[in-house]
Parts: sequence; structure tokens; C-alpha cells
Amino acid sequence: MSGDFDFFPFTPEDGVHDLGEGRFSLPPSLIARIAVRAFGDIAFYFSPRHVARLQAAFSDREASPNDRFVLSMLLRNARAASGGKLPLCQDTGIAAVFGFKESGVVVTPGEGAALSAAVREVYAEKRLRFSTVLASSFFEEYDPGDNLPAQVMIFSVDSPSGDSPPGAAGIFTGGPPRFWDPPAYRLLFSAKGGGSSNKTRLIQGTKALVNPASFRELLKEEIAAIGTAACPPYTIAAVAGGLSPEENLLALKLAASGWYDSLPFAPSPEAPGAPFRDRELEAFMMDCGRNTGLGAGAGGRAFAVDALAVRLPRHGASFPVSVGVACSAHRTATAIITREGWWLERLLRDPPEWAPPPVPASALRVNTEKGMQAALRSLSGAPAGSLVLVSGPLLVARDAAHSRWKALLDSGSPLPDYTRRYPILYAGPAGTPPGCVCGSIGPTTAGRMDSYGELLMSHGAGLVTLAKGNRSAAWEGVCKKYGGCYLGVPGGCAALIAQENALSLETLDYPDLGMEAVRLLTVKDLPAFVMVGCGGKS
Repeated sequence: MSGDFDFFPFTPEDGVHDLGEGRFSLPPSLIARIAVRAFGDIAFYFSPRHVARLQAAFSDREASPNDRFVLSMLLRNARAASGGKLPLCQDTGIAAVFGFKESGVVVTPGEGAALSAAVREVYAEKRLRFSTVLASSFFEEYDPGDNLPAQVMIFSVDSPSGDSPPGAAGIFTGGPPRFWDPPAYRLLFSAKGGGSSNKTRLIQGTKALVNPASFRELLKEEIAAIGTAACPPYTIAAVAGGLSPEENLLALKLAASGWYDSLPFAPSPEAPGAPFRDRELEAFMMDCGRNTGLGAGAGGRAFAVDALAVRLPRHGASFPVSVGVACSAHRTATAIITREGWWLERLLRDPPEWAPPPVPASALRVNTEKGMQAALRSLSGAPAGSLVLVSGPLLVARDAAHSRWKALLDSGSPLPDYTRRYPILYAGPAGTPPGCVCGSIGPTTAGRMDSYGELLMSHGAGLVTLAKGNRSAAWEGVCKKYGGCYLGVPGGCAALIAQENALSLETLDYPDLGMEAVRLLTVKDLPAFVMVGCGGKS
């Protein structure tokens, strides 16, 4: 994390008090105001560094045509979102706040409640998607309608000038290179979607993994298993060690959020026990991503734009290893509060214009207005990996709606007629801003609906589906049995799709499900790739 920062000096209205001897106090209201600004920013703007990585991947001489097509969509999506109305991704994520409060910083009571109120405010004001569900019993859930609770984790750490031993900050060492005087309160704001969080893996290893050959083989296997469901190109993070599995996984979250970008590439004698990175392993991880052949989701090299390999101390009997990703919608920002004022990471509010990708002459145009069977006939014979431009009405439905359809069939009731009439796009849109057809809308992970394949296709529903990521072998078998087809829509382009491809959106069923209600979306030239053809070939 090495971006530039904007500085905001304190005013009397901020309520900050000098306590003497280098100490100062902050009211929760100030921290909440910073949180509102930060979450509002990261919903619509990327860091300059992330945009530069996407540009570099596009310019790779060995990038495949499909890679360049998807990357150009991602870069145009950044431009579409920068207007501040359509968020970068429809899954505006769980709001997470990590605070590292150095000795000498005092916060008056109410910090957690103030941060939760800030999340509620900004998600409502900016029409960001509410993704959390709460439990009304162990197996029954409901939409709270405010994206709460937020994940708030505040830690006390020693200031660099304190009397603590070297390296005492442990895994909390990180953030931007220090350009301020202690003490300070450092805050990391992150909005992480479910698709990328679901790719987190923890391996409870032993000393047998603490050698280059075994560890590299593990990384190779884990990176190949990530797949494309979490919206590549990724930032891949791997954390080895940790005094507990919980510490390892927290470090992985920080690594994927950019907190460790400025760590040294070797252990420091002055700070034993502090985390550090390994340059050779990170290059190996990038090679592993390229060698998957999956690219940015539709075949190629652009599987990842960055990789971090972080090493921590460990218990002699344990060697936890975790692997995870940040998706192409890399949404984080850092704030630093000092005695003079507060600093907020500067994001890119005016990303470059990017030309639309050329549509190859071989692209297949499919119109869904005449129904699902007509769409299937258009798609028959289309080879896997080929580009399709979809126009016409699509059902928008995902996990909760599929669960209700299953409940209908289990009870002996028929499926709604609309399920057999239109292809299904697995999605859950963000709120609709004024003057827009719909809010940001993009595909969710296909694999979560695989278990419904036999049930729906045997009743004439779900024969054409659109989503992101790979599907299971079992689903491909069902697809072959019933002549179904799966189209992969590029992930991470939700603002662009809402701006350029969506013509209308209306709610059809289950409005109580919030963002998971069944909707009818009419699109024009929605880009997708044939992932599983009508013959079941992937």
C-alpha cells in the first residue's frame, strides 16, 4: 500500500483534544465521518496502482484475445463507476474496518456503534447493495435491509517510540511507509464480496511443508484450484505460519487488502517476528496463475495482476498456510489519524478513457425474446470459449430464489411459468440510482447453483444460464443430459453492464428477498462466453 494521501487538518468542531505528553483523544463521531468518506470512495474508485496493473495485463504481448476483451471491459467499468452513481461491483461487499490504535491515542466510548452507524448511512445513501443475512433460527434467515453487522476489529499496538521489544506489533506491522510522527491511529477500510471470500483456503500443515519443493507444490495445487468464480484477474495472497490458525487467516485478509504491500522482502534483525515477504515465491505464484490457462475468466494468461507471499512465526508443532484472493474489484483504502489531522488514501477519480473491445466477426448473437428453446437452438453447436452477445429478457435469480423453487417442487407445487420461459442470470443488483435503468448488476458465482441443475432442467427450467466461474462435473453431466448451456459473463463489470447493456429491470417475484428477489432484466448485446456448450462440452 503505497498510494498518495489527502490531508485534512483538525478543526474545533472535530472534537479532538490534546491530553499532553504526546497523547490525544478522538470522538467516535470523527472516526465515523472518516468511515463514511472511505466506504463511499472505495465503492466507486480504484487505487491508481490497481488500474495500472490492469493496464499492464492488457498490454502483455502474450495476452489472449479473450483476456484483452475482459480487461478492456474492466478498465471501462472503472470509468463507468467513477461518476459516483454506479458502484464498481454489484456485490458492494461486507464492510470491514481494521483499526490499529497506537499507545497515546484515546477514543471516547462508542466507537463500534459509531462505525456501524457509518456503514448503515453510507450504504443507504449511496444505494450500495445489502448483502448480509441474519438468522431468525438456526436454519431460517432474513434480509436486515442495512448490510449490518459490519466487521469491526480494533487492535491496540505500541507506538514505534514506545518501550516495547522490536517486532512487538507482529502481524499488525504494515500499511503505507511511515511518513508521520507517532502516535497514530491507522485504519484499513475494505469492502469484500462473497465470491472472493469463498476462495479462502486454510491448510493445517506441519514441518514437512517447510521446504521449497513441498511448499511450491502446495501453492501450485491451491492456485490451480481457485478457478474463475471470484472475478479474475486476482491479487493472490499466501500466508505461511502464524501463532494460531486465527492469526494466519487475519493476516491473509490483511495481505489480500494491500496492508502488506510495503513489507520488506527478508526478515528484519531489528524486528524479529514481524511479517515479511518472499519475492521468488511471489514470482512463482504469478507463474502458477499464468499456467492455469484460465486467464481473466475466458482463457489466457491474465489470471492474476499481483501476488504476495507472507511469512509469520509459528508454533513448532503447527504450520498453518492460507491462500486467498482479492478479486478484480479491489476495494480498499487506508486512513491515518495523527495529532494534527487525518490522512485518507487518494483513489483515482478520473480513470483513463478506454476504447470498447473489438467484437470478432465470429461472435454469435443470441436473442431471448422468443423464449429459452429458441435461444438454445441459436446456441447449439457454439464451441466452448466463443463470444456471445445476448439480447432480450433474462430472469435474474440466485441462491434464495432457487431455494424457494426447490421448496415448491418438494411440496408438489409446479414451478412458476417464468422459469421455463427465459434464461437465468445468477445476479443480485445494487440499488437503482436516480436516472439509471438499474443499479450495478453483474454475475454471481455459478457453482453455488449446481445442486439445482437436475431439479430445474428436468422441469424445463434453467436450460440456459448465465453467471461467472466454472461449474462442477456433475452439473456438466446434467447439462449434457438435458441439452443445457452455460454462458460465462465477465465478472467485475457491473457498472458497465448497468450503463451500456441494461434496458429495463422489474421485480417478478419474492420481493421480500431484497437483492435476491426474482427480476426480469432486458439487455442488449450483453457479452458472455460459452463455458459449457449444449453438448455438455466445457
